[in-house]
Amino acid sequence: MSQPFILEVQDLKKDFFLYHLNKEIKGIDQISFQVKERDFLGIVGPSGSGKSTIIKCIYGAYKPTSGHIYYQSSDFGRVDLAQEDERLMMALRRGEIGYVSQFLDIMPRVTSFDLVLHELLNLGLDRQEAQDKAAESLKHFGIAEGLWYQYPRTFSGGEKLRLNLARTLVKQPRLLLLDEPTASLDQASKEKVRESIIQLKVMGTTMIGIFHDLEFMEGLITDCYHMRGKEE
Repeated sequence: MSQPFILEVQDLKKDFFLYHLNKEIKGIDQISFQVKERDFLGIVGPSGSGKSTIIKCIYGAYKPTSGHIYYQSSDFGRVDLAQEDERLMMALRRGEIGYVSQFLDIMPRVTSFDLVLHELLNLGLDRQEAQDKAAESLKHFGIAEGLWYQYPRTFSGGEKLRLNLARTLVKQPRLLLLDEPTASLDQASKEKVRESIIQLKVMGTTMIGIFHDLEFMEGLITDCYHMRGKEE
């Protein structure tokens, strides 16, 4: 029996309107692919081809111009992420869909430890278990204990990225979207990310990722979607 599809993208299109120039530009067009449960799809292509736009449309950060993104939710059944309202998208992000990029979206007066802790409390864990898992995740990604109770806005780019990984991967999301998550990491930190991805694969997490480091992707992805450059 074949694995069911957890995600089906059909004829996805996203245009952007530049109001200050009164001009519309094409982001992506006619994007279609399917992802089976527990698989890891790698999206590759030249810079500017729209790889990150696909990820952000799936996550709901961008509203597609047209097309469909069918996701098989464990809580809500089959839903079209291209059409759903923000309330449902927030519920899916909280419990099922994770997103990691090289940038960290943070609240100004929340410590790094609390950022990770809140993610676990939102899943319903009791405080002691959540605290233990938060500490374990921060240690795994090399966040020094002296930084746990500081505000992340003071962190370096690499520290922010490792914190972003720690708070997202600790939830063990059902679907994980990775947008250049190793861009500013050293080799040791990249290995930590690789270990976590392998662990998530074993636990059944489905993943879609963008990596410029093709060596990093080798042995991790189960399928590849190739984007074309805008000039092609």
